Amino acid sequence: MNLTGLLALIMSVLMTASAALAGDHAPINVATYNLRLNTPNDGPNVWGLRREAVKALIHYHEFDLFGTQEALPEQIKDLEALSEYTHVDVGRDDGKNAGEHSAIFYRSARFALLTHGDFWLSETPGLPSKGWDTRCCNRLATWVRLQDKTNGKTLLAVSVHFDHEGEVARRESAKLLLRWLKSQGAGDAVIALGDFNSTPDTEQILAMKTAMRDARTISVTPAYGPLATFNDFKFGLAPIQLIDYIFLGPNIRVLKYAVLTDSDGQRYPSDHFPVLARIELE
Repeated sequence: MNLTGLLALIMSVLMTASAALAGDHAPINVATYNLRLNTPNDGPNVWGLRREAVKALIHYHEFDLFGTQEALPEQIKDLEALSEYTHVDVGRDDGKNAGEHSAIFYRSARFALLTHGDFWLSETPGLPSKGWDTRCCNRLATWVRLQDKTNGKTLLAVSVHFDHEGEVARRESAKLLLRWLKSQGAGDAVIALGDFNSTPDTEQILAMKTAMRDARTISVTPAYGPLATFNDFKFGLAPIQLIDYIFLGPNIRVLKYAVLTDSDGQRYPSDHFPVLARIELE
């Protein structure tokens, strides 16, 4: 082999090694986003006036995997216009399509679906049901197990929506979620995200932080945006409640964390801000 050929071989090996290393640590943009259900009672904040802003936000910030809460079937269908994503979900009312969904969307070019499922936040998690002191509605968790096509690593993500009224239900939902996560096989990177309807000082969030890691607190770079995530559509006023979280298992590094306050200049896309974490699987 002449010198030119040898140099070409060396460059090829180096480029292959560099690509493998980049794939091994390719960052993933993970988000949770309560979309606010589609209801005519929202007046100037109805879904039809927010829909395009939601899609634009997701596209611009390049979400790779995101969990939603509150979306009704027609809202899920609207998000299907983001054709780079595949989603898994069921309706909380019947386990099929009726009622709000805690969907998980993932970029199909990046991830391969291994398996997925759902469970209800109640004493009967295998059935559509209300739990504990929940009064108004069923509460649901949707999960997905994916393989990262860039490096072969697997991750388990679960999207939850805790009850907004029942204190017992919120505490017990966290216990159920943590038991379920503990029962899953080892080896996956684990992500639990969603609208926990709970502030950081509550028993359930303290339990989550004991068992898992809060993406905000372990971010390599300082957190961006406000602390609070619920804006109640009060445009221009400081949000007051942190109730949306991304919790992580071990072997996940958080490069950045943000609460995104994007608007179209006159309204927020939802009454919750999306929470975004840029992570690496170690």
